[in-house]
Amino acid sequence: MSLSSARQRRPTAASPPSDDGYSKDAKDNRRTTGSEDEGIKWFLPFLALGLLRHMSASSNLIHDCDEVFNYWEPLHFLLYRSGFQTWEYSSDFALRSYLYLFIHALVAGPASLIFGEHKVRVFYSVRLFLGLISTITETILVVAISRRYGKRLACYILAMLCLTSGCFFASTSFLPSSFSMYAVTLSSALFLLEKYAAAVSVAAAGVILGWPFSILVFLPVTVYSLIRGPFRRVFLSGLLTSVFFLVLSFVADYYCYGRPTFSVFNLLKYNVLGGGESHLYGTEGPLFYFRNGFNNFNFAFILSLLFLGIVPFARKKYAPDLLIIVSPVYIWLAFMSLQAHKEERFLYPIYPLICVAAAAVIDSFPDFFYDKYSSQQSIFEKVSWES
Repeated sequence: MSLSSARQRRPTAASPPSDDGYSKDAKDNRRTTGSEDEGIKWFLPFLALGLLRHMSASSNLIHDCDEVFNYWEPLHFLLYRSGFQTWEYSSDFALRSYLYLFIHALVAGPASLIFGEHKVRVFYSVRLFLGLISTITETILVVAISRRYGKRLACYILAMLCLTSGCFFASTSFLPSSFSMYAVTLSSALFLLEKYAAAVSVAAAGVILGWPFSILVFLPVTVYSLIRGPFRRVFLSGLLTSVFFLVLSFVADYYCYGRPTFSVFNLLKYNVLGGGESHLYGTEGPLFYFRNGFNNFNFAFILSLLFLGIVPFARKKYAPDLLIIVSPVYIWLAFMSLQAHKEERFLYPIYPLICVAAAAVIDSFPDFFYDKYSSQQSIFEKVSWES
């Protein structure tokens, strides 16, 4: 191309420079016009997460003694009428919900009939069931992020969900905190998809069926869902879901404990209103969860803590929705760090949110340098005009 023809490429007032499709304005326009609504298809994240969760189900260790004695042993008793009992399952305390066990018995029961005395196969059947739930909820989250914020951020999150050791072993652990993690993931995804009533219903199920203390993790999504959605519909959805599962929990506990009792309320009463002696099982300093988070997520954990620092610079991009989704990371870390008794599994509910926060920080790095190095003209155009 000749120099004279290159000179004619300078934009004029009548012909503004063409959009290359990668500027921040172009990205914002695509978000507002909905041209990126398709996002990542379902197959890729489902396949990637499914393979990793299958690997976790088949090779993951049992990392917590509570998983053995408070969940596998009682499930074994339900299936084979033999097993050890911890004091939490004593009818004098009734701190554990049998409804949570019955949900897993829906898979373990048929598996025990099919495999007979091959109990190892029953064990892996439950593990695969947990991996499937994790795969489905995380896939929905990745797709929701992709439709809302673009494929690049969704791919970063997908990579972290697949490759971080924390998500690897938490995804197939037979623990209420893992169940709450599934619910947090799904509730966050439904919130981004503007399914506010469903998001609150999933949150209620996660608190009642999973871990009651995880209500703090669900709080931001629940509050903003009530504000944004049709209040009456969202409120009734959460209320009816709560009543439904509380009734089921009461029936299951009454049948198994032999007396009318609410295990959910018993657990809260024991630990909050008095009587709880959790410090007898070990105490740790306030930095325990920060060391543990770095151990399970490496530098991704540090990046997740930096998310609040980038929000003022990426307010248009991430506030308020992604901030609402990620805020439980800081709420939960602060609350749990103040407790004397600490365990690794207590952080499971926020593990996927740590991946979201870290990925958002990485996704924002190019925006910090775009304004400094971008221009409306290429370097060749500038040389042409100067010559």
